[in-house]
Amino acid sequence: MKKILASTVALLMAAPSFASTDYVSAIEKLVAGGLKAEIAAPVVLAAIREQNAQHAALDQAAVDAMDLQWRAEIKAGDGPMIQETMANAISAYLKDVQAKHGGLVTEIFVMDHLGLNVGQSERTSDYWQGDEAKFQKSYGAGPSALFVDDVEFDESTQTMQSQASFTLVDSATGAAIGAVTVGFNVDLLVQ
Repeated sequence: MKKILASTVALLMAAPSFASTDYVSAIEKLVAGGLKAEIAAPVVLAAIREQNAQHAALDQAAVDAMDLQWRAEIKAGDGPMIQETMANAISAYLKDVQAKHGGLVTEIFVMDHLGLNVGQSERTSDYWQGDEAKFQKSYGAGPSALFVDDVEFDESTQTMQSQASFTLVDSATGAAIGAVTVGFNVDLLVQ
């Protein structure tokens, strides 16, 4: 834990002074400096492979129904779909990764090949990310893709954040199997 936090701080300290609009290069350095490898852990890749197999035959109507159920549970404050997702092994792992970064990382969520959540460190407002740029410009752009979004106020984390999304690949084949979005607290990033 100390090693990861220390490496995050070291990367930020080693970065040249930058304006608040130059958050993209700082995020790129953090992702390349170990965060991508940390998130692409065996527990994460195994969970994505398993969900991809379970969701292989889903059509858009089924995807929409799952997303509607998730949104209804969010509106209600909780529900079985949320509980199951937040209690799975990948969500526990992502919570640990987020905690290791001392407030710099505000959220992490992993998606399968359809853009459906597999696990997350914080609750997301929706379950299907497949219709959003974070999925389309990462998974949809291929195995080496990295998409850093604009800075905006995030209601769920109550911070000014930017999200970086990148493709997760099967370690055996190099093929894209899913994607991840990581929220960064820009106020901490640009200090």
